[in-house]
Amino acid sequence: MLPPTPPPSPSGFRWFFTAQTVSLLGSSMAPVALAFAVLGASGRAGDLGVVLAARTLPLLGFMLIGGAVADRLPRRLVLVTANLGSALTQGAVAALLLSGRYALGPVAALSFLNGLLGAFTSPALRGLLPELVPRDRLRRANALLGSVKNGTKVLGPSVSGVLVVAAGGGTAIALDAVSFLLAAVCLTRLPVTSHGGSAAPGRYHLVHELREGWNTFRGTPWVWPVTLAFCGVNLVSTGTWQILGPQLTTRMGSAATWGLVLSVRGAGMLLTSGLLYRLAVRRFLLVGQLSCLLGGLPLLALGTRVAVPWLVGAALVAGMGTSVMVTAWDTSLQEHIAPGVLSRVAAYDDLLSYVAIPVGQLSMGPLTKAFGPYAVATTAGLLYALLTTLPLLVPAVRRLPHGARAEAAAVAA
Repeated sequence: MLPPTPPPSPSGFRWFFTAQTVSLLGSSMAPVALAFAVLGASGRAGDLGVVLAARTLPLLGFMLIGGAVADRLPRRLVLVTANLGSALTQGAVAALLLSGRYALGPVAALSFLNGLLGAFTSPALRGLLPELVPRDRLRRANALLGSVKNGTKVLGPSVSGVLVVAAGGGTAIALDAVSFLLAAVCLTRLPVTSHGGSAAPGRYHLVHELREGWNTFRGTPWVWPVTLAFCGVNLVSTGTWQILGPQLTTRMGSAATWGLVLSVRGAGMLLTSGLLYRLAVRRFLLVGQLSCLLGGLPLLALGTRVAVPWLVGAALVAGMGTSVMVTAWDTSLQEHIAPGVLSRVAAYDDLLSYVAIPVGQLSMGPLTKAFGPYAVATTAGLLYALLTTLPLLVPAVRRLPHGARAEAAAVAA
């Protein structure tokens, strides 16, 4: 039987939603600003690669520890501390850039700290939401948060581009630092009842906590098949999309074509998030997994050299399908995983899903050289469809209940 959760707090969710809105807008601006700022200050693409890697490595390396901490300590405390730390690190990067004192070492070190803080943020965020809203409203809450996330993906890069041109990348990064600070202030207004589910008295043993999270992860028959499938999906698709996408769309039209494709994909995700707020489905995970099949269409469109309007249409449909899956997955985890271990299960999910991304990115050069970019894109699209289909062979994935049925299943567990 699942442990009791703290009473839901409508006002707490409003503050949580405000914090996420502010933070996501700032974070959506930061990558564009950082790229132009580092390239402008150093003139070397290698510097940008070092800075990005310095953030990614601790994000992956400390994800499991972040999940264990979020299950053990008050999640509000974890998030406030992480946001304050991110405000300081981003503020320091902005100060270096605005003062004209850019140096690779300090900026890379600050990016490392920012990635380290991010490793504690993501598991805590996914574990906190069930404390703030009733179980039967998790779908709506995730859809609402998805709308904000997808909206900032559309708006943030454009705003950042304007700021970079008008005031420089340092200014945009400074605004990102302010957004983290404002988010931390909002998070302090969350109810004091928010706590990590395993915060029982006694000595803290990290290895035991991690083992407990792993046992729950691998012992839940619908969690690990989906996670492994998306490890494969990220392996074959992320690098292909990020690296071959700009290259092949430029051949089809111009550099603006890639921007259009990304914007339309984001618009599809935003549109679907709004629809999911009102629509309820009986087997949400099943519907999400089926919808995710659409995510490979843009890769197939790139590989088969279709006309630009067809590529744009494929990106729109793919964005819609991806949005359904993301919301269905987060909601399913929050409905069915015990609160005391939720952040650790989410951390294992994130780590195993994302660890394949660098491998896929690094493989693009050799694969493209050996088989050509169009063959690689087509194959990636086909593998995407195959990998997203495989979890449907598992009965637990197909039959996982949602909503009121999920509540009944949780009580019976």
